[in-house]
Amino acid sequence: MKKVKTVYICTSCETQHPKWQGFCNGCGERGTLKEQTSGGSESKQTKPRVARTNVAVKRLLETNSSKSDRLVTSISEFNRVMGGGIVKDSLSIITAVPGAGKSTLLLQVSQDLASKGYKILYASGEESESQIKNRAERILPSIHENIWIHSDTSMNNVLGIIEAVDADVVIIDSIQTFVLEEYPSRPGSPTQTMECANAMLKVAKSAERPRAVMMVGQMTKDNELAGLRALEHLVDTVLVLDGEDGEELKQLSASKNRYGSTGEMGFFSMEEDGLRAIDNPSEFFITQRNEIVSGSALTVIKEGTRPIIVEVESLVSPTFTPYPSRIGECMRKDQINTLTAILEQRAGLQMLTQNVVIKTTGGIRLKETSSNLAVLMSIVSSYKGKGIPNDVVFIADIGLTGELKKVPTLEARIREIERMGYKKAYIARNALRNQSAFKNIEVIPCNTLAEVIDKVFNSTPF
Repeated sequence: MKKVKTVYICTSCETQHPKWQGFCNGCGERGTLKEQTSGGSESKQTKPRVARTNVAVKRLLETNSSKSDRLVTSISEFNRVMGGGIVKDSLSIITAVPGAGKSTLLLQVSQDLASKGYKILYASGEESESQIKNRAERILPSIHENIWIHSDTSMNNVLGIIEAVDADVVIIDSIQTFVLEEYPSRPGSPTQTMECANAMLKVAKSAERPRAVMMVGQMTKDNELAGLRALEHLVDTVLVLDGEDGEELKQLSASKNRYGSTGEMGFFSMEEDGLRAIDNPSEFFITQRNEIVSGSALTVIKEGTRPIIVEVESLVSPTFTPYPSRIGECMRKDQINTLTAILEQRAGLQMLTQNVVIKTTGGIRLKETSSNLAVLMSIVSSYKGKGIPNDVVFIADIGLTGELKKVPTLEARIREIERMGYKKAYIARNALRNQSAFKNIEVIPCNTLAEVIDKVFNSTPF
């Protein structure tokens, strides 16, 4: 005889509790306990384990290697993040805040693959079939006949439909809404979520009929994938779509990818007819202007293997309060305070009486320190009311001493701005091995921030 044992597991630290309570004894978080049931034997006697001696084993050196086939879409930014396309026998999950565009992106991927001859099953436990149809009519120019939809929360029914349709690609939206009838837990519980995900894993990895499975995962208020950490370990790829509801720019990245790099990022623009891939981000993140304006500076950041030219804009204005404001959606407030302190001490600018607002064109976040020189030069430009020529780019970090620091992959960054037609690049001295390799751009090495300010604005050296 077996009995069902019910425990409650914290989704943050996975501490087990015998009964439900409002907070976790392990990490102290509130509202994180999820019900989980498991079968246990009433007998206290356990059978001794018997070692199997006839199990086949191979040396790693003798094992044949193979590359999995991929389903390549026409959406270049999606392919980039996936590592070249969707692997045919893979299990992937995508998560984002509500309204970011997960379902929209998956519908567009479904339409693209369907047009290439693949059969798609789109199963949703959150929306009705008519809601899915309305979205498809809004974002797709036409609906392909190779797309099947099913609205249900029963994973048992979905498994049967997969076989009936003989789908090549299965989309589950979202995995937390589905249940298997053989488990009594409610939808969204750790047991149901993991067992449904395991069922999809068997579908994807079937030796007789492999399929590509993409699941939608709900996101917590802490911007993490909902559920146990084991769900992330189970899947092959974890995709994260950044961008709040109403924001135009959406960024797709992979926090885990067994078939590609996790450093790649895809950029999309949310429009009325769905997500549009931004194939040339360098043109999207800069303002095309003929005149020179104050408060603007250009830099080059790296997203994965791709260098991207970004425009940093600053607005400096007198403050009427004892504490000046430091505002910047593209970077942390502590980082802005550090950079303005460097300007105060190393460049002689009176920043204690000035408010500073910083933003980037397109809303991209500045995660790299390679943009610090450009941020400071945009602040100086706004402070002095003098514009920087539109063909000048700044690529360097700044130390607390005011000295310029070299950044990684500098050659690739300069090669990108040379390709785009820019004429000058300010970098740290001794940061470039072969400066003569660039013929169409002037590379200007400098020691300090004060030296850069002097050369750009033709002022008296500090």
